[in-house]
Amino acid sequence: MRSEFIRIYKVVHTWTGIVAGMALFIAFYAGAITIFKEPLARWAAPPSAIHGTVLPLDEAPILIARTLQDHPAAAKDFRLHLKPAEHLPAGLTWEVHEEGADDHDHSSVRHYLATLEGGAAKVEETHPSSLAEFVDTLHRVVGLPVDSDPNRWIMGIIAALYAVALVSGVIVLLPSLVKDFFALRVGRNLKRMWLDAHNVVGIVSLPFHVVMALTAVGFAYHDGFYYIQDKLIHDGKWATAFSRGSGPSSTPPRDPVDMLPPAELLASAQTLSPTFEPTSLQYLNVTGSRATVRVWGHDATAHSPRFMGGFVAVDPYSGKVMNADFLPGHQSAPNAVVGSFFALHFGTYGGTPVQWIYFTLGVAGAWLFYGGNLLWVETRRIKAAREGEAAGIPPEQRRDVRGMAAATVGVCLGAVCGISLTIVAAKWLHGRVGDLDAWHQILYYAVFFGAIAWAFRVGAARSAVHLLWLAAALTFAIPATSLLAWLLPSLGMWAHGSAATLGVDATALAGGLGFVWMARATRQRVLNGPADSVWSARCNKSV
Repeated sequence: MRSEFIRIYKVVHTWTGIVAGMALFIAFYAGAITIFKEPLARWAAPPSAIHGTVLPLDEAPILIARTLQDHPAAAKDFRLHLKPAEHLPAGLTWEVHEEGADDHDHSSVRHYLATLEGGAAKVEETHPSSLAEFVDTLHRVVGLPVDSDPNRWIMGIIAALYAVALVSGVIVLLPSLVKDFFALRVGRNLKRMWLDAHNVVGIVSLPFHVVMALTAVGFAYHDGFYYIQDKLIHDGKWATAFSRGSGPSSTPPRDPVDMLPPAELLASAQTLSPTFEPTSLQYLNVTGSRATVRVWGHDATAHSPRFMGGFVAVDPYSGKVMNADFLPGHQSAPNAVVGSFFALHFGTYGGTPVQWIYFTLGVAGAWLFYGGNLLWVETRRIKAAREGEAAGIPPEQRRDVRGMAAATVGVCLGAVCGISLTIVAAKWLHGRVGDLDAWHQILYYAVFFGAIAWAFRVGAARSAVHLLWLAAALTFAIPATSLLAWLLPSLGMWAHGSAATLGVDATALAGGLGFVWMARATRQRVLNGPADSVWSARCNKSV
């Protein structure tokens, strides 16, 4: 391939990566955590007598009848959980959205729980932790605070730039692909070592990144894609499959007392798929003409289109299967293709091993974007040194180079520190503040913007060391909080003993050790690196 074309694609790769890199760092780092969204939700959930257990199936019909008798609005959409977990209650749960509010605006949603007490339905408003949802929102909209259509469109543009960076990077590496793949030259030339590591990680994880880029674009503009899918695949019936309520109907309301017991509905689903493991029953419009129960669950032998798995729709009055298009392993070819599109992004196949692979690739991807920007900064240092040597003057970094270094450090490490702090706050602030959901955002963005300001104030070199130590301390605070809660329960915090929640603490402990290593290595670079580098204390300037 002609060298001028390689140079063009190298420029394209560099600038698309720089423009999108910092936003993608947040998306990948938060996305890696989101792979274990359920364990994080369980870690953050306060203990309760009605959590961590399940409602006996033979009591469920009584609770359903009593609840709908006193609260008929719940008939539109309520859920019965079948698996015990710290964040799932033993009873019926439903949500009420404020009129005109966006479905993704969690602040406009009120949560209710009904439990059986003395043969009657006891209904109370609950306030489940939104920690896992908040981290997931950071992932979905690249660090923006609200999962709205405009923010998803911004994410789509960044994902498109990401795809361009991938293609151009592959073209740049093509002439020396084999050599670059097996080259990892460890030595005094740190730029060469970082470049080799960047190339190796990029090549190894290329299929993963291609999937992430394409699926992210699809999610950003999903409304248009769903419209086409509805017309070409579902014959205009997509909305019916996902309908939460009924339209105007002349038929009289149906009596929920006549519904089949949950055990019979589960039997209908498992007869269709013996390997399907139900996790919850979602009742929709049970007093209307289109009453439906979605039996949600997972199938270890098939992929699932969502974190919560797939579902089969059953008529709650007859037990007849109404729709199996979203049942894992029983989808039509077009639906299987669409479902795999989601599964490949979420890692909802292959069980725990695939989740850990996705977590590792997500963290490695975040490092890839962070390291890519640092490589650009280091390249500018070498270029400035050559120009200074030719002109006979000491080299000095340009203001834009120092600005890019400070922005990279502030944005990336600010996101890391903010996420760790807001996780810790789930336990420390529970019961001590009126609106914990708002405090998750306040703490994250206070640390995030504070880190950016500090990086620009003291320069990239010094702030990188400071922020890495802060990231280590805040990440260590996650398992330390659980340990302290176990030792001193009088503090009003908690420490669950399930494998899922202990896994959160163990992962945070490993992450903290990683940040300690990075802080020490960065400090050595700051003290002993080339004097003309923005990473040197001897050439450290604020922007």
